Amino acid sequence: MLRIPRHVSAGFTSNTPTAYRTLEKFAAVMFSCGVDLRLISFMILFVAKTFTSSASPQPKDLSEMESNKVVPDVVDTVPKHRIDVKYGSHIVNLGNTLTPTQVRHIPAVSYHADPNNFYTLVMTDPDAPSRADPKFREWHHWLVVNIPGSDVSKGETLSEYIGSGPPEGTGLHRYVFLVYEQPGKLKFDEKRLTNRSGEHRGKFSIRKFAAKHKLGEPIAGNFYQAEWDEYVPKLYEQLKG
Repeated sequence: MLRIPRHVSAGFTSNTPTAYRTLEKFAAVMFSCGVDLRLISFMILFVAKTFTSSASPQPKDLSEMESNKVVPDVVDTVPKHRIDVKYGSHIVNLGNTLTPTQVRHIPAVSYHADPNNFYTLVMTDPDAPSRADPKFREWHHWLVVNIPGSDVSKGETLSEYIGSGPPEGTGLHRYVFLVYEQPGKLKFDEKRLTNRSGEHRGKFSIRKFAAKHKLGEPIAGNFYQAEWDEYVPKLYEQLKG
């Protein structure tokens, strides 16, 4: 049987074996009928590209932060870069929906950084207690400063990580990650917050925090959305201390 050349079949993955075999049979029939191999290759490559482009989800753009009103609800400008945030196999993808159960543990975070500079990372919810009535905006979930490069584990934690805990019936909340490049290693006088209490988390403003410490605009961002699930009551128990 005629085999599809490697460069022609490059658009297929292990998830598309049936389509690959169908095209291979089609190519063999055309070749046996005397069709020029170059024309066969061109036709198969066109079909392969069409198939993979329609079957694969397109990566979201940072403009989603504007479409979903993260700009201007949290920051004034769309960051130039994306923060990669992973909760195990669950990836934060510019407004996708995750559950409180999925985000209960500290995520792995990475972003483009100069190893000689220091950075601030924040995770904040502008929709507390709800997007319709955000009277506690913002409720911040995580705040780490003086991060050397992108090694968050070596930063100074001002507010320990708390996962999403949207109240029941309040719909989807936006959980926003932002990274700021600091002008240098800084001293912070903010109260250190544990993950055993929700005190001093609400009425936070990353704008005011950034202005106070001269951080400028965020260089990277990302966000997901979540609403109440059965894990939230357990989180509330944790916050009782």
